[in-house]
Amino acid sequence: MNKKLITLAVAAAMTAPAAALADATLYGKLNVSIDYFDVDQGFKGWALNGGTDLPGEPRANRVGVKGSEDLGGGLKAIYQIEFGVPVANEKDFAIANGDVGGVSMRNSFVGLAGNWGTFVVGRHDTPMKISTGKLDMFADTIADMNGTVHFLDIRADNAIAYISPNFSGFQFAGAAVPGGASTASGAANVDSDSIAEAYSLAAIYANGPFYASVAFESLEDQLLAEEFKCGWYTYCLAVPDDSLDQWRGSLGILDWNGFTLSGIYANVDTGFGGSTDQWQLQAGYAFGNNAIKGMYGQDRPDSDIAPDSDTWAVGLDHNFSKRTRAYLVYTEVDFDNKTDYYGPSDWSGVSLGMMHSF
Repeated sequence: MNKKLITLAVAAAMTAPAAALADATLYGKLNVSIDYFDVDQGFKGWALNGGTDLPGEPRANRVGVKGSEDLGGGLKAIYQIEFGVPVANEKDFAIANGDVGGVSMRNSFVGLAGNWGTFVVGRHDTPMKISTGKLDMFADTIADMNGTVHFLDIRADNAIAYISPNFSGFQFAGAAVPGGASTASGAANVDSDSIAEAYSLAAIYANGPFYASVAFESLEDQLLAEEFKCGWYTYCLAVPDDSLDQWRGSLGILDWNGFTLSGIYANVDTGFGGSTDQWQLQAGYAFGNNAIKGMYGQDRPDSDIAPDSDTWAVGLDHNFSKRTRAYLVYTEVDFDNKTDYYGPSDWSGVSLGMMHSF
């Protein structure tokens, strides 16, 4: 029985009769790491799981329940409830007695699946995020591509999504995000009222070792509204003139006689008059229970203020089993600040960790 996280891309596989589930499945992943950070204008020292307010992405630990019910006629109801559970202090600066920022909600939804595809409603990664998620060999580590190259990946709190059946390796996914008077920044905005205040589309080809994807995502202007203080006790909303639009494409050869090579390119128009080009290359080779891997990437904002950045990482994995893996990763992120004002600090880090899936 598949114990991995259900994503929109994988959920379509549940349409096969052999995948019908009658009972709930408990699943999860625990990921712990001992890290050393060297931040040029900041912290230099040891932390667990990325620490608090340190660069990069924290380790993503999770536990969830998923399952389905056969409704007859080739139709199934599917569901998932998933929680993020930090196993070390990643949210606040208190060293003891628990993390006040503790449990968070991850992908949680209910839906229907059949020969026509899969339809889900709830909280879920957008199709754009899914389109390149499996290409990151450093995912959930100190060198995760979101915390180094700064790709913009979104888990939408309100998602209405569809994934097509698999046509000889090709699949299409689309998701709409109702506004609900909410914004990306957390400010209230009654004009954020569309059924598709944001939307995400992706086409994915996965056949044997070959992988390719193209995706487009848009957050409309009302969803980008930000609060600012316009009086000594009042707040106002600033709404940009344009939407945030991003394109992303990828190509990869995955686990071909042990070799993996992939590339991702993204262009993001921020909606506030700027844009950025991002790209990353990753390569790896698996031999026996071990694998070596490396990555290099750049983030190039079209701005006189926002800094350029370059990042690279190397890593070694050792698989004790299919569910338990130890890893050693070293990464650096270097910023080219374009002004004399304070900007992001260069940083590097080394991480020794272990992941266990159940």
